[in-house]
Amino acid sequence: MATTPTSDIDLFADEVVLDPYPVYAELREQGPVVHLRMNDVHVLTRYDTIRGALADWESFSSTSIAFNPMANEALTGTSLASDPPEHTRLRAALTENLSPRALRGLKGRIEAKADALVAELVEKGSFEAIDALARAFPLEVVADLIGFTGHVRDNMLRWGQAAMQVLGPTNQRTAENFPVAGELYEWCSQVEATDLTEGSVGRGIFDAEARGAIPPGTAGHIIHQYLGAGVDTTIAAIGNIVALFARHPDQLALVRANPSLAPAAFNEVLRFWPPINAWGRRATRDVDIDGVVIPEGAQVAILLGAGNRDPRHYENPDAFLVERNPVDHLSFGYGPHGCAGQGLARLEAHAVIGALSRRVDHLVVGPEVRVPGNTTRSIEELPVLEVIPA
Repeated sequence: MATTPTSDIDLFADEVVLDPYPVYAELREQGPVVHLRMNDVHVLTRYDTIRGALADWESFSSTSIAFNPMANEALTGTSLASDPPEHTRLRAALTENLSPRALRGLKGRIEAKADALVAELVEKGSFEAIDALARAFPLEVVADLIGFTGHVRDNMLRWGQAAMQVLGPTNQRTAENFPVAGELYEWCSQVEATDLTEGSVGRGIFDAEARGAIPPGTAGHIIHQYLGAGVDTTIAAIGNIVALFARHPDQLALVRANPSLAPAAFNEVLRFWPPINAWGRRATRDVDIDGVVIPEGAQVAILLGAGNRDPRHYENPDAFLVERNPVDHLSFGYGPHGCAGQGLARLEAHAVIGALSRRVDHLVVGPEVRVPGNTTRSIEELPVLEVIPA
């Protein structure tokens, strides 16, 4: 049996979450599994190991996706934090309204929304890209889709951000966000079908509960996932699209010359800068990986961002190349827990990429402002100083 490589890196230190890639390169070279003493977690660092673990739900349980017990307890009963067969049933209700067929009718509306918003911003000539585009667009799309109104609509951003922050270890960021996440948990435990607009996906989830397709009392949990897991990550992804195209105008030009590259471009954005870099699992048994044993009961951190930059899998992984089209990137997960909302995220992102490539030659931006986060790695502010129209 091989000795487990160890490291004193703190996975959640400010400097690591702001720029994790040098640390990921160091950990990958230590081995496919490294024990972090500071966090008491076993991290999976290489592409093949990560993909294998995501597929093996029997060995790597989702009952510990967070890195603190309070958040894991709060998530009990959700498809995010359950394993088959319970997960299979809960996820069916979640994906029923997010299948390609269900989303087909939304495509035209989402594309029109994105094009109108980008056209308006190009006309202005300068704007703050995160507030004006990365937040404004998905918040409106999700609110309309789920049927949120009133104070819920107003609190979506706060609640979505807090829901992701509390997945971290018991640090200051987690402590500060628990009260806000608690507002979301409380609302989801009390929400009724009549609180959501008629004909919305939210109403449809309550219909599924009423006909017995999902267990009683779980509709609120599922709606929590739309808001908690879907809003903050999509905002991060759209912010990353703007920033990466501003940094790489040659790549934007490739999409402008060939609009069918939009899906490939989004795959590369997700590979290069995943919204979520680390996600939790619990080892249900002793797991041997290349002679290193992860002990039963150990907390595991699956380093999606490290796998996405593994040179064993991707050639020249530190370059942003839209023609690469990494369809097998890890940012949406893999296996039974692959992101249920990825169809909607793709619709939104492809619409934004399409609108930018049609209307923008290049963007002149100021410095990105980032704030350390436990789970989502995103840009807080991105001033667009000048738009050169296409």
